[in-house]
Amino acid sequence: MGPPAAGTDPRTVVAVLTYRRPDDLRAALPMLVAQARTLDPPARVLVVDNDPDAGALDVVAQVAQTTDGVDVVHVHEPRPGIAAARNRALDEVGDAHVVVFVDDDERPVDRWLRLLVDTYLVDRPEAVVGPVVSEFVQEPDAWVRAGRFFDRRRLRTGTTTDVAATNNLLLDLDRLRELGLRFDEAFGLSGGSDMLITRQLSGAGGRIVWCDEAVVVDVVPPDRVTRTWVLARAFRSGNTWARTSVVLAPGPLGRTVVRLRLTGEGLVRTLGGAARVVVGRLTGSASQHARGRRTLARGTGMLAGAYGTVYVEYARDGNRTVRAAHVPGAR
Repeated sequence: MGPPAAGTDPRTVVAVLTYRRPDDLRAALPMLVAQARTLDPPARVLVVDNDPDAGALDVVAQVAQTTDGVDVVHVHEPRPGIAAARNRALDEVGDAHVVVFVDDDERPVDRWLRLLVDTYLVDRPEAVVGPVVSEFVQEPDAWVRAGRFFDRRRLRTGTTTDVAATNNLLLDLDRLRELGLRFDEAFGLSGGSDMLITRQLSGAGGRIVWCDEAVVVDVVPPDRVTRTWVLARAFRSGNTWARTSVVLAPGPLGRTVVRLRLTGEGLVRTLGGAARVVVGRLTGSASQHARGRRTLARGTGMLAGAYGTVYVEYARDGNRTVRAAHVPGAR
């Protein structure tokens, strides 16, 4: 669509993906509408509903009646998987210059969207990413806190990075189209299609720039502060890193080399994490024990992912671990 005119804001779509979380969506949408008004022209707010029953329609319709000039649009993507919903967002952006992805359980700080866009306008990188901080409905127990499972990276504004998630991410749409990049739906139910596309973007020479002031707050429900959940997420993190690394490798020989490297890295984490668990038990240190379990889970996830086993975090049939021979490079 061509770049925005000098001195003007880019045409922007804020895309929020949702799946059966009406209360979160009802809380988030008015905040996103307020953020949309900080741009000129105002951003459009796009809700991609991944519920087969289109359960978000009524919530969006209610909010849309009171938005005063900000377009709030509901689209239904019945195909299961977050990658399908992300791609539907790309298909619905119209003539926008940029799309900003945010989760339905996140709450942006004041001027969040303005800050992302201003960082983009400095020299129009391919992407701008901001930090996510957690806020808990129910405080985690001491072991989970000691493991620092919810700590996320913070970088200085202007720093470039080579990977990002779509929970707080601006993407230049023209550049995505030029590179032919879309979210890989083989990662639809496992998660990780955002990791893959941003690694592809970076690998093609695209710049992903950090904006540390553009914070969103992740509201963590009680079922996500359990030991079981945080360790499963650590396993999935390692699993996804390994799988995307294999997919990005050039050809059969490249995949073999990457698998060998991942095997070594995974073993180091697995053995190091196991040793730390032992130290934690012997010394009574919750920090050593929890962080060891975290490292151990990530290492075993890497080993599993390197050889084609997928942890399906968003499974809808209860089967969370599968062999994914259909995934490119899985064999």
